[in-house]
Order: sequence, then C-alpha cells, then structure tokens
Amino acid sequence: MRKWIALIALAFIALPAVADEGMWLFNRPPRQLLKERYGFEPSRQWLEHLQKASVRFNSGGSGSFVSGDGLIITNHHVGLDCLQKISTPEHDYVKSGFHAKSRSDEVKCVDLELNVLMSIEDVTARVQGAVQPGMNAGEAQRARRAVINTIEKESLDRTGLRSDVVTLYQGAEYHLYRYKKYTDVRLVFAPEVSIAFFGGDPDNFEYPRYDLDVTFFRAYENGKPARIEHFLKWSAAGAKEGDLVFVTGHPGRTNRLNTVTHLEYFRDMLYPANLERFRRKEVLLQTYSERSRENERRAHDDLFSYKNSRKAFVGRLAGLQDPAVMAIKRADEKRLRDAVMADEAMRARYGDAWETVDAAINESASTLRERMALSLSGRLFNTALTIVRMGEELQKPNAERLPEFSEAALESLRQQLYSEAPVYDDLETLMLADDLSYMMEKLGAEHDLVRRVTGGKSPREAAGEAVRGTKLKDVAFRRQLGEGGKAAVDASTDPMIALAKVLEPRLRELRRHSDEVGERLRQAYGKIANARFRTQSGENYPDATFTLRLSIGTVKGYEENGTAVPPQTDFAGLYDRAADHDNEPPFDLPKSWLDAKARLDLRTPFNFVSTNDIIGGNSGSPVVNRDGEFVGIVFDSNLYGLPWDYHFDDRLGRAVSVHSQGILEALRKVYGAANVVNELTK
Repeated sequence: MRKWIALIALAFIALPAVADEGMWLFNRPPRQLLKERYGFEPSRQWLEHLQKASVRFNSGGSGSFVSGDGLIITNHHVGLDCLQKISTPEHDYVKSGFHAKSRSDEVKCVDLELNVLMSIEDVTARVQGAVQPGMNAGEAQRARRAVINTIEKESLDRTGLRSDVVTLYQGAEYHLYRYKKYTDVRLVFAPEVSIAFFGGDPDNFEYPRYDLDVTFFRAYENGKPARIEHFLKWSAAGAKEGDLVFVTGHPGRTNRLNTVTHLEYFRDMLYPANLERFRRKEVLLQTYSERSRENERRAHDDLFSYKNSRKAFVGRLAGLQDPAVMAIKRADEKRLRDAVMADEAMRARYGDAWETVDAAINESASTLRERMALSLSGRLFNTALTIVRMGEELQKPNAERLPEFSEAALESLRQQLYSEAPVYDDLETLMLADDLSYMMEKLGAEHDLVRRVTGGKSPREAAGEAVRGTKLKDVAFRRQLGEGGKAAVDASTDPMIALAKVLEPRLRELRRHSDEVGERLRQAYGKIANARFRTQSGENYPDATFTLRLSIGTVKGYEENGTAVPPQTDFAGLYDRAADHDNEPPFDLPKSWLDAKARLDLRTPFNFVSTNDIIGGNSGSPVVNRDGEFVGIVFDSNLYGLPWDYHFDDRLGRAVSVHSQGILEALRKVYGAANVVNELTK
C-alpha cells in the first residue's frame, strides 16, 4: 500500500495537460470538447439511442439492452443480488453459473427493478421558488420536499413513468427524470463466480485483470420478452488501443465540488467510521461463511459487498491522506474564493457559502457517532422500520411525506418490502446481534435506548429472541401489517416491530437534523456552483447522482514504476496467472475453463483499460465506439481510480472493462451458449 500511495502522490503533483474528465448529462453533452479534441459531433439521434439503450439496475449498477428481444447485459457482481436470491442449497447459481437454453428456462428475479431514462425536464425554477426568503433550514427543507413530491406525483399521474426529481450541482439545479420500469426480469446466463471474480480480493481494483464479470438478463412485459427499439449492436472486433470510447451508465456518487472542510470531515471522521464497520462485518461474515458451504452461499453477496467497500474506502482514504491531493483541492478552492471576493456583486451573493458549509459539517459531525451506532443492518429489522414509518407517513398528505413514501415512490418501495427473497434466521441473528453489540460499545450499556432495545439481555440473546419471534419472514403477514396502516402497527406485538418502534423516534429526530443540515449544504453548494459558472468558461458537469451520464475516454495503457502496463489482457494471460498460483483459490479456474482451453484462441482480448471517468454505480456500464456499438463492459477501476470520488486524474487511473471479443469467445467455446451468441450477433 505504501508503494501505491507514493505513486498516487506523484500522479497528483500536476494535472495532465489533457484529461478525459467528466460525467456528462445527456441533456447537456460536451459537444465542444468532443469536436475540438476528437473531431466527433454526436447527433441528437446518437445520444437518444445510447440513452434509451442504457439500463439502471435499481439494486445498484448499470447495464444495457443488447437485443430487440429485451436481452440485457450487466456485471456478474451487479446481478449477484438476484443470483443469490433465486439460488437454493440444491442449485447455487452463484457458484455453478446458469444458462437458459430456451426462453422457457429463464428464471425470474424476485424483486429486481430496471429503469430506462425516457426524458429529462429542468424544474429548477419551480423547486427553488418554493424556498422563500426568511425561511429557516427546517422550513426550507420541508418546502423543498413538498414541491418535489408534488412534481413527481404530477408527472407520474400524467405519464405513468417513474418520476424522480434529481438534485444537480449539489443544489444549483433540479431536473425531473422520467423512467420506464421493468419489474419482470429473468436470468438468461451467468458464469461461475470463480471466473467472474477471478483473483478475488487480491486482484480487486488491480490491473492486469482476467475476469468474465458478465451476466445476461431479459426484460419481460405482459409475460413476453419486451420489444426494444433502442439496443446496442454488438461489435465482434471490440475496442483496440487508441480508440475513442464512451461509457454510458449510472455513476453513484462523487464529491468533486465539496469544500476542503467537507473533504477533511470525510478523511478524519466519516471514512474511518465507515471502515470500522466494514472491517467488522467482513470478519463476522467471513467467519460465518467458513463454517459450512451453505453458510458461504447465504452470506456470499453481503460478504462480497463489505470486502469491496472496505477496499474502495481504503483507497479513497489514502488519497485524502496524501498532502499533494489536498494541496490541489485547497489551491482550487482558493482560486474560486479569491475570484468571488474580488467582485462586489459575487461577494454579496456567494461570499458566505464556505462558512455555511463549515458550520453545517460541524453540526453533522456532532451526531456521527450516534447515527453510526443506531444504523442497524439486516433485512428483518429494515423491513420492520419501513413498515413502522409507512404507517406514520401514509397518514400525511403526499407533499409532507418522506421522499421514499411519496406517491411516486410507493410502487418501487412496496416491491422491495413484499419481496419473496429468502430470509435466513441464523444470518439475521448474527447481523443484528453484532449491530446491538456495536450500539452498546458506542453509546454505553447504560444508555436509555440500549437498555430498552436489549431489555436487560445480551445483544446475542436479544437479537435471537427478535428473529425467532418475528412473523415478518411471512410475506403475507408483512403485507397485511404494511397495508393495515398505523393502527395495525400500533397494535402489533411482533418483537421486530417492537424493536423498530423503540428506535424510530430517535432515528426520525436524527434524520430531521440531517435533512436540515443537508438543506443548508444544498443552499451553500448552490451558491458555490453558481460562482463556478460565473468564473469559469466552457462546459461543465455535476457530481454523480446515480443518474445516466456519458463519459469520454480512449483505450490506453499506462506506466507503473517504470514498467509499461499494456491496455489489454488475453486468455493466455488468464491461464498463466492461474498456473502461477497452482490454480488455488481465488485464482482457480472452473472445470469448464480447464476443459475448454484447447478449443480457445488464447490470443483473444479479455479485459482492457481506458481513461473513461467512472465511479461506483458504473459497474455494468456499456463501453461503445463512435458508431454506438458495444465493445466492452465496465466492471472496475484500478487502485489509482479510487480517488476519482473527489479528484479526477487519468495519468495512472483507469476504468477496467471486459472485452466484447472475450465475451463471445467464452460464450461460444466454454459454455456452448449458441442461443445467446446468435441473439447478440444476428
């Protein structure tokens, strides 16, 4: 890790002269940049085609349509949630993989929702107009929430499309995104996890890589494969070194507009607190998984998630701990503040923004320990908390509800709430007991909430009683209670509901406090963003918001410690890497790949890197060429891309993708998936 930090420091000494930075809005693409740098002018039709061929996995991740019959490709790790939920002890689709040889063999995911962006409307004036001069933060937050809930419901009623008002530039603009939803989604093909995540944790966020991190699903409507007008044509040739390529996907969250004070809060408080939880859960789940194969199957998705998050946050924190990185952020902030203070009109309008952020961050920091202590995990507790809150929220007019309970959001919430995904008592007990133990550690055994939650019992005993006694594992009971409203919740003696009722009042207070702090931050960052608009020329993009974005890049290797790192790996490298580790986990190839070696063209490109600007949420994003053809699929970044959360630099940072040629070669010669190949190439 010390070697990596040193290299990061070198990379951040100065920005490259030309960088492919930007997570660009589809309604505000970088036309000037593309024309001047690459001689490329995207047409309206080109942009619309990519927009409507792109898919958001509501569970977290991206994908794309690759046939007119609703076939979708995403990463294996994006599809992992569905794979695990439809698996059983007899049929572990995560471990063994899956191939539906006919449409009738395709297996439905229990609670997956896919979104396709159909239109964008700027509603900034209406949202900002709801906040009147003189309102305090609480009044402003409630007024903003009311108008957003109203806009979303009006749009849903008028169009029938999922309608989300999205905050952009951290509060300077608000856009209404309308999505077509698919909730009948079926599994078509998935490889074994050992090849999808070849190299495991040691290779995660590394390069060179050798992963077939892909899964195919199909969207259905009215019981039939969805008829799709906009899908990506598959490129058999794929990407090659020097090619201009585009990534179209849904980056989750970046913090590039944040002030230095805000980043210092991440560095000194929030990220270390998150890492403590991730490491704790990782050890807990690793130990549980090692007890039996069935335990490993049950915990696989959660364990992967915690391991991935832990490694990602280690990389982000390392960047923020580097003085060279923070020096760049301080210099950038100083330039902007100096420009604002030098102009009388801007000083009057924007000059107090940074002090407002400082005060808001200090307020947020004051409740961090308690917020972390009361953040209980586990499906049963979160189901109980949702039902308790729903009973309260649905009594209110739509405009006054928490966002997740607004009329526009209810359908998606109910799909998750009434999911038939399996619940495992032992795993739920393990997770809840650890959360109660953590709560006791952070707040003290004599804290009122701790005493009320545990009832004088040990955390493990209290958790076990709640899990054994709850009926929330029964979907019918869950639905009856959820639809019964506040009266049903108040009358319930279910132990998990009782636990949620004890914690919910304080959780609601903490949320109200966070919302008010967030409102002050939105107003302050809105000023900072507008100051940037006034002082900087050219095109600009907002921080990531898990909405559709376009990024630009080239297929390009890099030099690490004096050694050239090539832009592509191939199948030969995969077999060499497995042999170097005696085919032992996590470098073990599945039997299907060992048997197929003689049939494969080992020169086939497998993974490749590019300078595209990505972040978590881009997993599964298609990589396309100038013609809008599918040439690969993003599944990771290298270590040097982790600080892109707050600062982009493509000197060493790279997006890592699976090559379209490698996918076809594996489908044909390893898996005999002729039906999938024919659909992709017909």
